[in-house]
Amino acid sequence: MDHKVRATAVAGRFYPGDARHLQKMVTDFLAAASDRGLAPKALVAPHAGYIYSGPIAGSAYAQLGANRDAIRRVVLVGPSHFVPVRGLAASSAAAFRTPLGEVPVDETAVADLLALPQVDLLDEAHAHEHSLEVQLPFLQMTCRDFHIVPLVVGHATADEVAEVLEKLWGGPETLIVISSDLSHYHDHAAAQALDRATARAIEQLQPQALGRDSACGRAPICGLLQLARRYGLNAHTIDLRNSGDTAGPRDQVVGYGAFVFV
Repeated sequence: MDHKVRATAVAGRFYPGDARHLQKMVTDFLAAASDRGLAPKALVAPHAGYIYSGPIAGSAYAQLGANRDAIRRVVLVGPSHFVPVRGLAASSAAAFRTPLGEVPVDETAVADLLALPQVDLLDEAHAHEHSLEVQLPFLQMTCRDFHIVPLVVGHATADEVAEVLEKLWGGPETLIVISSDLSHYHDHAAAQALDRATARAIEQLQPQALGRDSACGRAPICGLLQLARRYGLNAHTIDLRNSGDTAGPRDQVVGYGAFVFV
């Protein structure tokens, strides 16, 4: 049987292409963050180049702590940056590759999702997309034996995303990861104010308070917020910084947040 693998698109650019270098970088990000013992059901983590957003992503993944051994499936959802997508795009790949190895896809879950009108197979939406790929090394370094359900979101409503997430919600074996950066290309002070407002909206589970410019993954975040409210989850801001705090100039920055839902 043909084993179709989605190849890396941004290894060597967004993160190291060398496995040992990548492993050390992710390990250092995780070690620099403190585990608050929250055992999250879902998290939101950024997806820029690791020198910019890696420390904030590490803050999110460090929260998996002891819970990580229970995780067998990760529903990985991020925005489409390059290909127009109506609804959510699934992948026909059996695995996604990174320099740390292959991550298998839960093909049964993907097949089940295709019964929903807002989900289609669209491999071209995954081919060059970084929003999901940059999360994989963090998952490979924190979780042991897991499959992913990779979904790229385009023009979709929060309701459409929530319906997909609810179908896959499961129990402690299922972790939901939303890949999103926050504000884009404001000066440092303006970005801080905008991102603080976004963090408040997320903590208060208020999707209606998120504007179009709050986050590039606004649709998946809003879908998660709907379900978090329905299931009685609490949202916590673990880290809130921007590229001006990590590795970039401060005149035009991109905001990054680490949020967990318990």
